[in-house]
Amino acid sequence: MRKVLPCFRGRRHFAEATTTTTTHFGARTVPREEKESLVSGVFTSVASNYDVMNDLMSGGMHRLWKDDFVRRLGLGACARATGKAPRLLDVAGGTGDIAFRAIEDIAKWLPPPPDDPPPVVVSDVNADMLEVGRHRAEERAVSPRCLVFDLGNAERLPYDDATFDYVTISFGLRNVTDIDAALREMRRVLQPGGRFECLEFSQVSDPLIRAAYDLYSKRVIPELGARVARDRPAYEYLVESIRKHPAQLELLSRLAAAGFARPTYRNITFGVVAVHSGYAP
Repeated sequence: MRKVLPCFRGRRHFAEATTTTTTHFGARTVPREEKESLVSGVFTSVASNYDVMNDLMSGGMHRLWKDDFVRRLGLGACARATGKAPRLLDVAGGTGDIAFRAIEDIAKWLPPPPDDPPPVVVSDVNADMLEVGRHRAEERAVSPRCLVFDLGNAERLPYDDATFDYVTISFGLRNVTDIDAALREMRRVLQPGGRFECLEFSQVSDPLIRAAYDLYSKRVIPELGARVARDRPAYEYLVESIRKHPAQLELLSRLAAAGFARPTYRNITFGVVAVHSGYAP
């Protein structure tokens, strides 16, 4: 049995099953069973330009957000305290942005033993995004002992119960068809006391900043998509997916309903993005 990480404790909550038959795909309402393929089509279209577009759309801010997100996980400190590399699952993490940062943090303190399973696993529903991640791993000479890429749906994760010490999802939750099912799955695969962290675009509360942000997202982001990625509709979808995503307090309550203990959130950059956290009881 793996050693339980220190100081992670909580109580259990239960979520009700989702029964609606439709969901949103950007500004459209579509049958739930169609959204996965529609979203997959978007990311197949943008995969080759995904990282460049992230830099352009955020002015490079996404790198700072992700650096801070991984730093606050404390993976290296956990490895040092337990003498064993923690296992992390990054859901919807195709291109490896979070995974590479996580491996670097763990390796500062503890190189993975050869007989242990890889400490970092990336799961994504889109094969093209995973291929970008694998290519980047080869370019960085990242060993398969440290990182693996798996094709998998966030709502039906292909892992046993209580497999991981950490589960993260970065800018992916809003693209999931059934957010509540995905949250329950991510809790299921966490070790008792394991930690969940979600970095996602959220809702800006300040009216002046919100007005400027809305103007930028409506006018500038689709134009960048058209000029750089040659795919305006894909980036119009990405903008609308942000608008449709649950606000901070609603998502917080859904974490609790999914069974996470001690759910919390913090805003970053005036609420343009937020980090939601919870623990497996």
